[in-house]
Parts: sequence; C-alpha cells; structure tokens
Amino acid sequence: MMSEPLVLIPGLMCDARVFGTLMRSMATERCVTIAMPTRGDRMEAFADSLLSELPQRFALLAYDLGGGVALEMVRKAPQRITRLALLSTSPLADTPQQSADREALLVKARAGRLEDALRAALPLNALDDTPRRRDLQNGYVKMGMDLGVEVLTRQIRALQRRRDQQAALRRLRAPTLVLCGAADTLTPPSRHEFMARMIPDAELAVLDGAGHLPTLEQPDTVRAALQRWLAMPYLLK
Repeated sequence: MMSEPLVLIPGLMCDARVFGTLMRSMATERCVTIAMPTRGDRMEAFADSLLSELPQRFALLAYDLGGGVALEMVRKAPQRITRLALLSTSPLADTPQQSADREALLVKARAGRLEDALRAALPLNALDDTPRRRDLQNGYVKMGMDLGVEVLTRQIRALQRRRDQQAALRRLRAPTLVLCGAADTLTPPSRHEFMARMIPDAELAVLDGAGHLPTLEQPDTVRAALQRWLAMPYLLK
C-alpha cells in the first residue's frame, strides 16, 4: 500500500530550507509537499487556504508557527490528518508581553531593519551553543529576507491573534510526535512535555545538541524520530 502523503509546514519566516535534507530523504518513500503559511493574517486563514489545496488525507509535520496552523487544521478537519508531528512549537495563545515583543519586531522590519528583526526573532541563545549556531542563524535570516516584510507582517498578526489550542490537543486521535531541542529557549522542553501529556499516546523527543532549529542542528536524530513516527500504527478513531 502506498504511504500517505506527507505535508510539511514551515515556521515563522521559514521556507523549505528549514527542513534541510529531510524533505529529500523522505521523498523517496512518499509524496512530500511544503505548505507555506503566507495567505491571510490569521491561523484560521492559513489553515483554510492549505486545506483547500492538500490531499484528502495526509500526514502532517509542522514546525514553529506551522504548529499553530497544524492545530487549527486538526480543529477544522481532524479526519483528514492521519498522523501529526509538532516540532519546536506551542499550543498557547500569545500573552500580552509576547504580543508586544512581536510588535517590536514589526516596527524594526517596517523601518528598514528586517535583518535586525529576524535576528531578534531567532537569537543565538535559542540555538545549541556550538560554533555552527551563527551560520544557522544566518541561514534563517536569509530565508526571512527572501520572504520579506509583508510575509512577516501576516505571520506576526496570525501569532498575535491565535487561539489557545489545548482542546485540539486533547481531541487528537492520530499517532503524534512532539519534538524539540533541549537548548530551545523560544519553545522550551517544558512546553513540549506539557503538550505531550495532553495528547493521547503521544511520543515525546527532546534532543540533546539542538535548540530551536532541530531539523538543521541534529538532522540525523530528527530523521530517525520521524521514521519511527511514520511507522506508528494508526489509532482507533
């Protein structure tokens, strides 16, 4: 039987490059699609636009902001998602302080300082402390500069307006992986442990040697965790 299609949703100011070699390696076994959350300025709009174009049923891997989109898709169309992987993300609505911090990023970007805004969005201390982390941050900045200020505005607005998705976590009945880097300061392990406890039978993976970019910091370990996730048996609905 052909494996179900796999949909990957990137995070804030990211594109396919955030998944590194994962897309290429997984494409040998299944159809892999990158679904960009760029149309609209709410999680609901991102979810609606993607659901209108994706296959009827698919496995879903979501990173960072993409996790919020994925949970909105689960809320709207749970029967279409065969399995779910949530990487470096949070199910919670923004606090007033988080919303204000995001607004400060937009002020910088709109003043012609997009690069500064992107470095603030992914600070070095959100990555594991290795000689590679400056290069990884530079790669993130390159993705964001290519996407531009308008995409940043839409995605920031969606994050500021997102709903709390704890109820969606409790309703999940698909094989679910929750994964993060042990050194992630933006969406720390404690947040992922919280998510995993709320999801029935979820698998939790906290990776040493990784921060907020585990797919690029520890690609082989992430690939192994995803292969186990893709091999999990379906749960009875």
